[in-house]
Amino acid sequence: MSSSHASAATPTLRSDAKLIGLVGLAHAISHFAQLVLPPLFPWLKDAFDVSYTELGAVLTVFFVVSCVVQAASGFLVDKLGPRPVLFVGLGLLALAAFGYALAQSYWMLLASAVVAGIGNGVFHPVDYTLFNRKVAPTRLGHAYSVHGITGSLGWAVAPAFVVPLAIAFSWRVALASAGALALVVLAVLWWNRSVLALDVKAVHKATGSDAAAGGEFAFLRIPAVWMCFGFFFFYAMALSVVQTFAPAAAGHLHAVPVALIAVCLTIYMVASAAGMVVGGFLASDPGRCERVVGAAFGMAAVLALVLALADFPPIVVPVMFGAMGFASGIAGPSRDLLVKRSTPANATGRVYGVVYAGLDIGQAVAPLIFGRLMDHGRYTSVIIGLAVVQAVLIASAFNVRRVRREALVPASA
Repeated sequence: MSSSHASAATPTLRSDAKLIGLVGLAHAISHFAQLVLPPLFPWLKDAFDVSYTELGAVLTVFFVVSCVVQAASGFLVDKLGPRPVLFVGLGLLALAAFGYALAQSYWMLLASAVVAGIGNGVFHPVDYTLFNRKVAPTRLGHAYSVHGITGSLGWAVAPAFVVPLAIAFSWRVALASAGALALVVLAVLWWNRSVLALDVKAVHKATGSDAAAGGEFAFLRIPAVWMCFGFFFFYAMALSVVQTFAPAAAGHLHAVPVALIAVCLTIYMVASAAGMVVGGFLASDPGRCERVVGAAFGMAAVLALVLALADFPPIVVPVMFGAMGFASGIAGPSRDLLVKRSTPANATGRVYGVVYAGLDIGQAVAPLIFGRLMDHGRYTSVIIGLAVVQAVLIASAFNVRRVRREALVPASA
């Protein structure tokens, strides 16, 4: 079995903490960039005289491009190393934000979304390659936990950052400031670039060449990789439902005031971050990652069913979302270990690029299905559908373990 730390001695807690913090900071900016436009839609709608559907298409372009790039960028990460790819990604996110700010037409918004999608697509292959190669195995669960928490914080910070600036100055100032923030983070990472260094040649020498493993695309023949892809597809569907439709659907079912509906997602994300802290400790034993994922999403599915079918006061709804978020958060670090345990030692970037492309596809598909249910007033079906997707995640996690054991191509443990 190949070591994931082929080119270095066991890292110290201090070095791991610094690496995890820097990667987490970059990941936060990635999520920040995903939600930098939606809070400004009221301003953009008037500025460009477009519909919300047309503005939604800008996000569709972003995620489609991100999906394609995410799958492809893993190859670059494995060839060039994660650091240069990360710097380019952050630079493109900053460039895209400045492009949004300077846009004089709807088509310029679309063009900037393409640039942003390219930048956003590099982060998962980069982040997990750095973690799996440089962080001590006993601290990987905590690394994945911090990674998930910083992503959630990036989502939370975006509207709180751009909306006040748009109100005080203009939407252009808000977006330009977002670009400046991305540049500041890029400068911080550049200043600490030695922490992000990875000797790719040494890793390839220690883990075996692509030719010896059957070529650059040999990992695509591993069934567990595609099971992981499917798992993340359904995971993204569940997250998309929670972020877009579930609070409103629950509001209709339980006569929840609008102000209370608005806090459901915030409570979910904060509770999810707390759950990830707990999940980081549970993920210290990779052998139980499937059981942790199964139990956590089982709990979330039961809560969703109660939310859909039981009768209780409106004030309980945000509590239910908090409990569901906490349960889902617990699964986060173990979820990432599912992929690591299915990854050949010499294909980390490629595998994570393909697997995490399932996230973008799931986020693109879910609104088409659940949005139609919302349009027809089938609010109970929306929440039950969320529970069904969460239940599918349980089966998917154990199916990953099954096909991994049956795989003929050796995978890293």
